[in-house]
Amino acid sequence: GCGGGFRAPSEFTYVPTRAGAYQIATWQKIINTDPDAPIYVFIEGDGHAFRANGRPSSDPTPRGTFVRNLAMHTDADNVVYMARPCQFIMSSACTRHDWTDGRFSPAVVDGMADAISQIATTHPVVLIGYSGGAMVSGLVIERHPEINVRRWITIAGVLNHATWTAHFGDSPLTKSLDMTTLPDIAQTHYVAAQDTVVPPELTRQIAAPSDIIVVQGATHDNFGNFSFNLLTK
Repeated sequence: GCGGGFRAPSEFTYVPTRAGAYQIATWQKIINTDPDAPIYVFIEGDGHAFRANGRPSSDPTPRGTFVRNLAMHTDADNVVYMARPCQFIMSSACTRHDWTDGRFSPAVVDGMADAISQIATTHPVVLIGYSGGAMVSGLVIERHPEINVRRWITIAGVLNHATWTAHFGDSPLTKSLDMTTLPDIAQTHYVAAQDTVVPPELTRQIAAPSDIIVVQGATHDNFGNFSFNLLTK
């Protein structure tokens, strides 16, 4: 199925893409093939990782469409929405670690980098990571300097998972990579003032104040009609 019955705008094409050991779901709009034209790559959050009772879900496909909608309403020539491993497509390589304690594992991060490299080729990339996708995008930048990332944007993003799990008293993500400092790259971190999933103070602990934009009235998955400034000059 085409991503669980989801109907993308006609200019977007559903493309299952190799991501290391995984196959991931992507929706792509590539209009400008000029090698200098940037590609805006949106990386999904952790999705439906846990059931209400706190046990791991059997399918981490996100139930909300916040990131897909944001990607598909971005007024740029080249836009890609990229799901995380095991969302929409349950690869044979998938185990529950991939959306629980290993959601930011080397295999996941390097797999996502593999997919981004294939799609971007020589294009500059603007990486936009939502929630746990912020962590994935930052780790891709840190581990894969061969990808020409021009700018890094996070939205309601986890930037250090050790402080995040400790804040809530949750189990640490023992199979995951972490960031103790952020990549040295042009970056903007959009924070929801009312975010109870990724509280704003966690972003302030690691990101420079000049790189943070606090959106008043916003919650973790609802930024109202706020207009993100995602497009590079």
